[in-house]
Amino acid sequence: METTTLPTLPPKRGLFRRILSFTLIVLGVLVMVATVFVLTYRPAHRPAPDLTIERTAERVDRGRYLVENVASCMQCHSDRNWTRYGGPAGTDRRLAGGECFASEQGFPGTLCAPNLTPDPETGLGAWSDGEILRALREGVDRNGRALFPMMPYSVYREFSDSDAAAIVAYLRTIEPVHNPLPATEIAFPVSFFIKTMPEPLTGPVEDRDRMDTVDRGELLAHVAGCEFCHTPVDEHMDPLPGMAFAGGQEFEGTFGSVRSANLTPHASGMGMRSRNEFIGIFKAFAGDDWDDFEIEPHDNTPMPWTDFAQMTEEDLGAIYDYLQTVAPVDHPVVKRGP
Repeated sequence: METTTLPTLPPKRGLFRRILSFTLIVLGVLVMVATVFVLTYRPAHRPAPDLTIERTAERVDRGRYLVENVASCMQCHSDRNWTRYGGPAGTDRRLAGGECFASEQGFPGTLCAPNLTPDPETGLGAWSDGEILRALREGVDRNGRALFPMMPYSVYREFSDSDAAAIVAYLRTIEPVHNPLPATEIAFPVSFFIKTMPEPLTGPVEDRDRMDTVDRGELLAHVAGCEFCHTPVDEHMDPLPGMAFAGGQEFEGTFGSVRSANLTPHASGMGMRSRNEFIGIFKAFAGDDWDDFEIEPHDNTPMPWTDFAQMTEEDLGAIYDYLQTVAPVDHPVVKRGP
């Protein structure tokens, strides 16, 4: 009787299968580890300062000035009235949440500028003063979650401790508005990348020297968003190298299509403007008449002239002094298309 022997795999083929199986197991483990890392990664943050900010009249007035006329908070966190020049914030629901962005607009998810009023359910009423301070300058909410960097906390970290405290003091005094908004949902991988951006402050931030107008003007130009709006960007919304403040970034809205002006000290920008002329351009919009002046949408602009017009001449002059130090760029801008 013959004995039948089953065929065996060649040694090399068996070894290959073992290596392949081991490799797949390692890759699977790595994928699991990477997934856990991405899902559980928390942005760098420190405990919120344990403090209560005294709401003195002087501090509240300073905070009101910074929020309403310098830091452009009203532009994002309020409904803007586009029947008035520059789209000032409406009289109702001020700072109660503003424009929403969605995937239909090319945004990576859904985001609404949140309610900054002291409403306990839909605003900042349940937040401590330290938590608001930390969010303003360090980019995490009261639970340590990263804020979307459309909120310019990386710039607002330049606010001194006294100015940041003034902003919080003012926000505590405004009328609370109950305004539920859709929850923020950011798509992956952007949702992960924004977690890597917050950076805790490591020490006190002092006030700028008022006598050094260039240094103070740099701060004001940054927190007012001048560089953000007046620097052209590529298709990924990254600033074009060598074009800081050179204008040409395009904005579209109810006002049509508008491009920002060249603010550099080149002849195609502000090279021919004097300091007094620069201040005068803003102060032309300081009168109360602008609140009653209706304008056709195609004649409007996203530039919040009536807000910035309330800045002091000292601060506007400091911004001018700083802009005169930036690199001049030959970049003529047609501000509005036909």
